Amino acid sequence: MQIGFIGTGVMGNAISQNLIKAGHSLTVYNRTKAKTDNLVALGAKWAASPKEVAARSDLVFTMVGMPSDVESVYFSDDGVFAGLATGKIAVDLTTSKPKLAAKLYEAGKKLGIEVLDAPVSGGDVGAKNATLTIMVGGAESTFTKVEPIFNQIGQAVNYFGPAGSGQHTKMANQIMIAGTMTGLTEMLLYAKKAGLDPKKVLETVSKGSAANWSLSNYGPRILAGDFKPGFFSRHFLKDLRIALEEAEAMNLDLPATKEAKRLYQVMVDDCKLGDQGTQGLINIYQ
Repeated sequence: MQIGFIGTGVMGNAISQNLIKAGHSLTVYNRTKAKTDNLVALGAKWAASPKEVAARSDLVFTMVGMPSDVESVYFSDDGVFAGLATGKIAVDLTTSKPKLAAKLYEAGKKLGIEVLDAPVSGGDVGAKNATLTIMVGGAESTFTKVEPIFNQIGQAVNYFGPAGSGQHTKMANQIMIAGTMTGLTEMLLYAKKAGLDPKKVLETVSKGSAANWSLSNYGPRILAGDFKPGFFSRHFLKDLRIALEEAEAMNLDLPATKEAKRLYQVMVDDCKLGDQGTQGLINIYQ
């Protein structure tokens, strides 16, 4: 299949590599062209704009940073909708706003283009190992067409309903992660202050009822002083802001998520650590 991929950052690059390994012909675009060099070396073709990627593709994936980036990539004069032919498919993997996902779906429908929102979870490890969790919203008939491709980049692929449903599911996911990341951070700080061996505590806790993905994947990185982003903290703060915005619209109060958002706001806005991974939260305590 002729596939386009727009946004080859940490996760997008790894997903693109897996698509190439699966045998697809890939056309790529990223604002920083150098971030596509390794993909071109593997056989991908470079395009100068999202429009050019779309014009060469049957299926286009987008994975960019912010909702404003999604709007630009799809609606600008050199965007996806300007280049993608009638009957083709666009899938936004970005974690973005449910309302924007619905807007993309409706705009695509008018152009005869099928659009899915399909945010992912699993971080850089999941992207590299093709073990992502993929949460999909849009027309179920479109999901059925793309499902075989999803299965080449993820291991848990689920359809949730109409446009925006994938994004709502990702917000639920991020709410859960907010709790595990604050818990992991404060657990390690407590263990250290109590004079315990943090590594031994981590190994012990990970075998009991407190076990979770964040602990297993980010705990060792924290102990190693590794704060490189598997997922940028500035993007996580964006996600928590969206989640709380949606919760407020539903008259739902989420005090624990509000506190997590405040802590990541300190990390990103006050401490200027937005380019660290989410595990860098521990640095605001120190």
